[in-house]
Amino acid sequence: MKILRNMLDKVAPTFHEGGKLEKLYPLYDAIDTILYVPSETASHGPYIRDHVDVKRSMVFVVLALIPCLLFGIYNVGYQAAGAFASEKSFINLFFSGAFVVAPMYAVVFTVGGLSEALFAILRKHEINEGFLVTGMLIPLTMPPTIPLWMLAIATFFGIVIGKEIFGGTGYNIFNPALTARAFIFFAYPTTMSGDKVWAIDGLSGATPLLKVASGSGDNPVSLLGHYTWSDMFFGFIPGSVGETSTLFCLLGALFLILTGIGSWRTMCAIMIGMLSMTLIMNQFGQLIGSQNPMLFIPPHYHLVMGGFAFGMVYMATDPVSSAHTKSGMWYYGVLIGFMCVLIRAINPAYPEGMMLAILFANAFAPLFDYYVLEANVKRRKMRYGK
Repeated sequence: MKILRNMLDKVAPTFHEGGKLEKLYPLYDAIDTILYVPSETASHGPYIRDHVDVKRSMVFVVLALIPCLLFGIYNVGYQAAGAFASEKSFINLFFSGAFVVAPMYAVVFTVGGLSEALFAILRKHEINEGFLVTGMLIPLTMPPTIPLWMLAIATFFGIVIGKEIFGGTGYNIFNPALTARAFIFFAYPTTMSGDKVWAIDGLSGATPLLKVASGSGDNPVSLLGHYTWSDMFFGFIPGSVGETSTLFCLLGALFLILTGIGSWRTMCAIMIGMLSMTLIMNQFGQLIGSQNPMLFIPPHYHLVMGGFAFGMVYMATDPVSSAHTKSGMWYYGVLIGFMCVLIRAINPAYPEGMMLAILFANAFAPLFDYYVLEANVKRRKMRYGK
């Protein structure tokens, strides 16, 4: 490693101010700071009160995503095999899924990396660390059947419109990965929703959430067909690449909480909001005698259906777009859980409510923090003002 350090130091003057490749300094800086912890202290946001820099904190998030990614790859192969899945080995199913997922990551990191590099060169600043996580998240939130050109457009939109126009990592209002998903959902709705959202090799299958949303009656469990709660908990169902397994999402949550990267307050608040709103919707459905099955989904089914667990663990806890104060995290999380169930139950055109719920809460996160801080200031004035 010392040889590599010496090589980087030797070519450094070429990229610094006055050097021949001065304009490409962001590329040199990205390689240097990925390999080695920088000695400089931060002069602008985002800040971390720790000896670990932003890139290293992002690596923890990537590590937490790996279980979802690996299972997602396997599940893509498993779902593609259909009735023949039991006849194939784990290795065959995994590599079958890898042939689908690998090109998705190649497109996302190519398009996203070039977008980041372009803005870094134009603005003459370092390449933002946030893309490391955003690039991992975008394919995991997409169906494996999405055309790669759509994925490229979504990635560009999420990076440029969702983050760079606000000033880059640390300044964006909305989660860039969710911004990419929201764009592709509203721009190409037939690709992101419908019975053929999971069509591979001629096979098609609706996700469990869509099965319930397209049915009728007061017993949503009966509309799931052969999908059981355990199937949805472990993740052997159609869905976006990384969102199907609640088990692996919860393992990732445990890792993020233990490392101090993810907020347990936000996750617990989301669960509280979801539980409260689910009970309200269940009672409301019985009161009006509704035949909308989405009103009667039990809380433990909301947890394992759609992207609830994935959004709760990896999207809602984004340190940039979420609330930062301790009290604000509770308000922010409860709002997400509340809105997710409300959108799922009331909006027939969009049964998956987690994405919109998080984006909606992102817009209110600064407001929550503002009023929490104002309340603290008011209490201190009352305490010491006399």
